[in-house]
Amino acid sequence: MKYFLSLKILMAMLLGSSVSASELNIYSYRQPFLIEPLTSAFSDQTGIKVNIVHLKKGMIERMKAEGKRSPADIVLTVDISRLSALVDAELTQSVDSTILDSNIPEKYRDPNGLWFGLTTRARIIYASKERIKNGEVETYEQLADPKLRGKICTRSGLNAYNLALTSAILHHHGEEFAINWLNGLKGNLARKPQGNDRAQVKAIWAGECDISIGNTYYMGKMLEDSEQAEWANSVRIIFPKFENGGTHVNVSGIGMAKFSPNPENALKFMEFLSSENAQEIYATANFEYPIAPGTQADKLVKSWGSFEADDVNLMTIAKLRKRALELTEIVDFDG
Repeated sequence: MKYFLSLKILMAMLLGSSVSASELNIYSYRQPFLIEPLTSAFSDQTGIKVNIVHLKKGMIERMKAEGKRSPADIVLTVDISRLSALVDAELTQSVDSTILDSNIPEKYRDPNGLWFGLTTRARIIYASKERIKNGEVETYEQLADPKLRGKICTRSGLNAYNLALTSAILHHHGEEFAINWLNGLKGNLARKPQGNDRAQVKAIWAGECDISIGNTYYMGKMLEDSEQAEWANSVRIIFPKFENGGTHVNVSGIGMAKFSPNPENALKFMEFLSSENAQEIYATANFEYPIAPGTQADKLVKSWGSFEADDVNLMTIAKLRKRALELTEIVDFDG
């Protein structure tokens, strides 16, 4: 039934007609400038009014408190840990859609259809153009090599992005290796973990360290800023990989709320966001990578180089997050 419903709506979209006027309610951790161009286009094409609640925190607590009375149809967020947390809290529902399954690769969606990725970002190395030679660092494992003693800056090891990377290390190498890797990385730090990803690049520019760990999209954000562009131009991007895998990526994603009062509209919006055009617009707005087959990243993003994403399903990484957090605390990474 869902398949025929989604097909009917899609045909109406392609023919330029609209469905009857109705509403869609979104709870979003994503910033307004990323979402509103797409919701406006969706409303223009379908006649569905979109209401957005932009949240900085507390989505799960809010939805739990609202229970079956929740107006939320859609949840939008970033990072596999947040998507997984919504699933664990049983706040999303399974979606069966041929369109979503064909547009979103299996490794970027929940096996039970409880969430779907929309864009990716790589966890990469920012390296000083002056002080780090080509080929000096090529893998995540090398970040723990004593030859990099005093050369690395990073944000807190308890940050969601770094915990996801540590979870991936756990997946590829096991617990003993992960503990040694965390200790080695900590020993290579030029200063205690602090600030955000951009602050680490600023530290490279200032000569405090030579290497930092960060997400790809921060390069685009820095280049947009007249002051920060100088920091960005002092580094180059390295796409490291795991010795037995590819480059670690994370996602922005979407799910249908468990008690969605407008599930047909919610499905329509999810399928809309998985389309090639919508994904490219969404990814370009935040210097990310679209993931639907045949889509292309923005010219600036492509200029940073290419990489092969790690093949592991992100739910596998999410399940290791708790242990990654425990190991990070055991080694007192931020201390």
